[in-house]
Amino acid sequence: MTVPRPIPDPPRAATNPRLKPIPSVQETRAFHAAWDALRPCTLDPDHLSSHRVFAHGSGIDAMPYDMLRTRLFRHMRANGWRRVAITSPTAECGKSTVALNLALSLQRLRDCHSILLEMDMRRPSLADMLGTTPPVDLAHFLRGDRPFGSAALRVGDNLAIATNNAPAPDAAPILASRYLPLALGDIQKTYAPDIMILDTPPMLQSHDMMAIASHVDCVLIVAAAEVTTTKEIDQCERELSGQAEMLGVILNKCRHQGAGIGYGGYD
Repeated sequence: MTVPRPIPDPPRAATNPRLKPIPSVQETRAFHAAWDALRPCTLDPDHLSSHRVFAHGSGIDAMPYDMLRTRLFRHMRANGWRRVAITSPTAECGKSTVALNLALSLQRLRDCHSILLEMDMRRPSLADMLGTTPPVDLAHFLRGDRPFGSAALRVGDNLAIATNNAPAPDAAPILASRYLPLALGDIQKTYAPDIMILDTPPMLQSHDMMAIASHVDCVLIVAAAEVTTTKEIDQCERELSGQAEMLGVILNKCRHQGAGIGYGGYD
């Protein structure tokens, strides 16, 4: 008796780790339901512009942020990265302004879902720049007290922003907590953002940023022209070594560029 030989399985197509797996119907429905459940927010363009936030619409003032968006998105997608921290060596470098402009620039990409988190909880400023009041401070979610959906506002269909209305006195314990990576993972699982931007504290004025660094894929440093020193940038690079990839340095507050920004390359 001849035993038939088993028919081999067809070869599987090579998978690209940089691409997202195709979601199931149930996952797609849950994704849209999660985003639709976020409280919608309409922003005032005049208020944004008065706070040097220009990327809510296309135009010459938004162009530098659109260029930054394109390069950042390309690098993150090529490496399969989802989380980027935006920080600065010291205060008053404009990192929160850059983070918000970048998020609003990403919002104009229809196929990109992004989330901006205000992790600088000692000196929150995003709500003031947006002209909004958060329904619940992000700090409550990071403590495990409230769900993320209660803290986030949705801009359009594809950008969620979670801010803080007041400084959190327990910022350091929140960021050092074992719950932080679980909270970020919960956001990633529920809302599946293409990019999650974390507006983080200045690196050289507290240890808060280093508590966050191991939970992100890459970091952008915002330096203030004629204020930030090369020594300060070098110190930030040394501290980040082994924690997260440093994409580059954004040179902010350049007088000769008016409302725009300049930024160092990270090719």
